Amino acid sequence: PYYIDLNQNLYLQAYLHSSDPNLTVFVDTCVASPDPHDFNTLAYDIIKNGCVRDSSYTTYYSPYSHFARFKFNAFEFISRHTSVYLQCELVVCRLGDYSSRCYQGCISRSKRDTSS
Repeated sequence: PYYIDLNQNLYLQAYLHSSDPNLTVFVDTCVASPDPHDFNTLAYDIIKNGCVRDSSYTTYYSPYSHFARFKFNAFEFISRHTSVYLQCELVVCRLGDYSSRCYQGCISRSKRDTSS
């Protein structure tokens, strides 16, 4: 576990262990939950489908394409859960492949029509 105070910035870095310099990493989704085994029931989206959901989320530049750096403010779930678990989904793409998921950015899902 990593211990920080409430509202303190939490800095994260993910990187790809690869010798291929032509790969890039994209943070697609990060979800927080008080339960390390359930990221659906009581969950908080920090970033979803490349779309930032938490106003404290910030990405940071990296000179290396195989690194993803970001931060957000630490929080607790309704002050009953002192631990918060994080699950992130990252995408690996070819560097410069602008048709790949890494270069599409935020993908907002269209809502379905509820008519008959």
